[in-house]
Amino acid sequence: MTVREQSWSLLPLPALVFGPGGEIAAVNPAAENFLGQGESQLRGKSAGSVFGETGRIAALVARARGAAASAADHDVEFAWPGRPPETIDLLAAATEEGGEVLLVFQRRSFAMQIDRTLTHRHAARSMTGMAAMLAHEIKNPLAGISGAAQLLEMSLSEEDRQLTELIREETKRIADLINRVEAFGDTGPPRREAVNIHNVLDRARRSAEAGFAAHVRFHEDYDPSLPAVPGDRDQLVQVMMNLLKNAAEAAPPVGGAITLRTSYRPGVAMTGPHGARVSMPLLVQISDNGPGIPEDIQSEIFEPFVTTKAGGGGLGLSLVSKIVADHGGAIDCVSRPGFTSFRIRLPIWREEKDASE
Repeated sequence: MTVREQSWSLLPLPALVFGPGGEIAAVNPAAENFLGQGESQLRGKSAGSVFGETGRIAALVARARGAAASAADHDVEFAWPGRPPETIDLLAAATEEGGEVLLVFQRRSFAMQIDRTLTHRHAARSMTGMAAMLAHEIKNPLAGISGAAQLLEMSLSEEDRQLTELIREETKRIADLINRVEAFGDTGPPRREAVNIHNVLDRARRSAEAGFAAHVRFHEDYDPSLPAVPGDRDQLVQVMMNLLKNAAEAAPPVGGAITLRTSYRPGVAMTGPHGARVSMPLLVQISDNGPGIPEDIQSEIFEPFVTTKAGGGGLGLSLVSKIVADHGGAIDCVSRPGFTSFRIRLPIWREEKDASE
């Protein structure tokens, strides 16, 4: 394989080459993943037949070829069967000789995901410090208040005992809230072992079907060849259970549906907490057909105390974000009326001897 061929195969951005006659001549692996079709299916087709004769992609390819130069189109609403629309940027460059055109897709949503993931990590760290303070400064006095109320009950009338019972109930309610927040105080790394993500999803789905998601139809679209992920199985189950609970509560009582999808998407990496580059090729998606998340809070849903639920505490998704980040992964969300999808990217398991490879 030549250097040019290797570069083409390793290019992380989806790219197509159109020949002089306007037909697709080459498709790199990133484009095959992006479009969900292999090169053999796309080769020989025109931009118009694949993306629409009147679409902006076909027009951009024609414009670049006509000028024998580069051309760009931004904020293109890209719709593809089997997934929600997303906004992308396009770059087309034509050669003077041969009339070939290179078309590159830039997925803007990934850049937004990285930015939001970094924000979520900062929020999780802030919650960690707050949790440690709350646990130390509040839980011990609460235990003392509850104990004092219990002692007072021994010498009070039945009528007065109602007040001490109220004190004990309220201190228990506050202690339960502190216990939820205290989960952020665990700053140690998760237990590291090879985890089958499909086993995690199956356990979470079965628990959901037996309880809060009994009214929902589940659809599964798994890639059975996926490798294991490194991490703590119980924590990952907690993540999936939380997301499934949110999806079940959002799904309509009649016709509610949740889709679980896994896939392998190479070429995605970000800087980990210790400065090393972490590849995150494994993608897990949990989608529902609920009303969607209000647009004005979509960028804040992983922040502590942000919630759309009446009476909700707004800590569930913050904890999810923290656990995913602790596992070297990233999470983001896309939502519109009738569709919401949480997307988790995770690294794959490598033996210790291969860690540096």
